[in-house]
Amino acid sequence: MSTVLNQRLEAALRQRRDQHLYRRRRQVEHLGGAWLRVDRRDCRNFCSNDYLGLAAHPQVARAMAGALERWHAGSGAAHLITGHTVEHEALEEELADFVGRPRALLFSTGYMANMGTINALAGPMDRVLEDRLNHASLLDGGWLCRGAMERYQHADTGDLAARLDHGEAEHNLVVTDTVFSMDGDVAPLADLAALAAERDATLMVDDAHGVGVLGPEGGGAVLEAGLDTDAVPVYVGTLGKALGTFGAFVAGSEPLIEYLIQRARTYVYTTAPPPAVAAATRAALRIVREEGWRRQRLDTLVRRFQNGLRALGLPASPSRTPIQPLVVGEPAEALRLARALEEEGLLITAIRPPTVPAGTARLRVTLSAAHCEADVDALLEALGRHLAGGVDTGAATVASP
Repeated sequence: MSTVLNQRLEAALRQRRDQHLYRRRRQVEHLGGAWLRVDRRDCRNFCSNDYLGLAAHPQVARAMAGALERWHAGSGAAHLITGHTVEHEALEEELADFVGRPRALLFSTGYMANMGTINALAGPMDRVLEDRLNHASLLDGGWLCRGAMERYQHADTGDLAARLDHGEAEHNLVVTDTVFSMDGDVAPLADLAALAAERDATLMVDDAHGVGVLGPEGGGAVLEAGLDTDAVPVYVGTLGKALGTFGAFVAGSEPLIEYLIQRARTYVYTTAPPPAVAAATRAALRIVREEGWRRQRLDTLVRRFQNGLRALGLPASPSRTPIQPLVVGEPAEALRLARALEEEGLLITAIRPPTVPAGTARLRVTLSAAHCEADVDALLEALGRHLAGGVDTGAATVASP
């Protein structure tokens, strides 16, 4: 039986290699700000989600080290057993205040937060309506929940309205990313909130790439749009991107959080994150709120990169976020460009199907406050040579799997 299984798996792996879709892990030897050492080469890092440069911040590291002395390496149990410490509780309170919600609930990962929340909120008689370009964790949550799942056209409130009007369900849960991870565009949150309110639906958003970057004090895309808990009842944020640590949280009303504590299986049945991670995140959160210059630098670098592309005759993405896609079309071309840039010490991941739709393989450039203008200029100079034939704009027009 194992021989039959291995033969099937090896055939599937050969097919991925032939289609230039095979993925491989890298061995990172050192992380430090805008640079890393990977596969024995020092590279400027343009594929990290560490948007504010906090992952290597000494205050964050000291907070974690100090907490290790008190709490040791792990939490030892699930939150509902003995894993929920005063560090976790304090972080939940601070996160709730940060994003303007009554309460927050920590999850071990963003994937678990999205899966657990959708599964807890959507029963057999309910319906989940998701943006076609949502992150895989949101789509999996919709596909695997007990309710019916539909996908509306990307950022298209008209299509969503038609689906809400013509489907039957006891309750409709509308789910969207705020900032889409592969294109960097921002969902029409105010319009979605108004539509959900008109149709008695619940709006759930994943602000993974907005929290820390957008909004007042980095409080996220929902605060930037001026929307409160009534308008956006279910808010998901991540700790492993702009905050530089690890984990995720759901924020909302008192009843929502209490309900998730009872019913979100990915919360109930998993070990709580280490308390030292919670302590490090609290330190990162203070820096995010106090050091607005990090977001200002990030905005400056985004504009410099876009203006530089235009000066080279290359199309710039309309994204105003640190995510700046350069769509090249076919997977083989994306891999070729990524390898050529890496030879020059510029690390950018080639993103290929099924992560993005067929025909939209790309270099996903991400900028960070840890970068300086010289880093951006070095990238632009290399892109000018390697992309002389031009690239697409990165506009998302096809549904991702």
